Amino acid sequence: MLREAGADDADMLVAVTSSDETNMVACQVAYSLFNTPNRIARIRSPDYVRDADKLFHSEAVPIDHLIAPEQLVIDNIYRLIEYPGALQVVNFAEGKVSLAVVKAYYGGPLIGNALSTMREHMPHIDTRVAAIFRHDRPIRPQGSTIVEAGDEVFFIAASQHIRAVMSELQRLEKPYKRIMLVGGGNIGAGLARRLEKDYSVKLIERDQQRAAELAEKLQNTIVFFGDASDQELLAEEHIDQVDLFIAVTNDDEANIMSAMLAKRMGAKKVMVLIQRRAYVDLVQGSVIDIAISPQQATISALLSHVRKADIVGVSSLRRGVAKPSKPSRTVMKALPAWLAASLTK
Repeated sequence: MLREAGADDADMLVAVTSSDETNMVACQVAYSLFNTPNRIARIRSPDYVRDADKLFHSEAVPIDHLIAPEQLVIDNIYRLIEYPGALQVVNFAEGKVSLAVVKAYYGGPLIGNALSTMREHMPHIDTRVAAIFRHDRPIRPQGSTIVEAGDEVFFIAASQHIRAVMSELQRLEKPYKRIMLVGGGNIGAGLARRLEKDYSVKLIERDQQRAAELAEKLQNTIVFFGDASDQELLAEEHIDQVDLFIAVTNDDEANIMSAMLAKRMGAKKVMVLIQRRAYVDLVQGSVIDIAISPQQATISALLSHVRKADIVGVSSLRRGVAKPSKPSRTVMKALPAWLAASLTK
């Protein structure tokens, strides 16, 4: 089949079937029979991902680039938890530089002022506004552009300065302390494992056996067997004191409904995982504060390997509407020399 598809003269094989094993075998065949120079595979199993360095190399399973959708989602959510108030945060240059998306609210010093005044407010911080979306339409930012409440502002800066720039666009939210997760699958379990050292984490899982397994494996996470749409359960666990409610089951409707209920019962902010892209556009910015699309995370990772030339990073932004592909000259000029050099390596 690979031969019929033109593997003999292909420069790259991208294996993204629903089976990890099929993807691995496809890469092996492409390497052994056709000497395909670049091989990308989607691998979902945490067991494979955990031992990726040992498993995936030319002397074992010849995969050049691994795409782990669940891990990408966990990373995306974790970055949003690090920066309360951000709609999306993308890292570049090994985390030294970040591009953040923030909604402008009344109370931010920059609201009602031109972008050029940002330099006056923060003379020692290098940043550049890359794009603005107003009423779902893109605006090319210029120094004279007036920032309005409700604008979605895309800016790039050194990661250590992201919160300072955010404070120009909105009142900074307090760091999250209490987090409630719904869904004990690969994403929910992985996220709990990553968060439990620094946050108070509760996890609701509707499968009793899975809940018991997670209760044993997770060190500092409180695991409950139950349904996240159960009002009594949410009330008993003080949902009104939860800073962030995150629904990451594989059921879009269940995620949306449980998050809406949690918000109505007092959760300060809610975030949901949504597979269907049409749902993402519908719920984002409504009662749901943030909608996460695993497909967009996967596409971004895939494009970063597929696109060549001087492109150093690709990420799908604003639910797929914008895709920064090159560090623009204007952005590079706005950054310190060492950061610009990191991005263009």
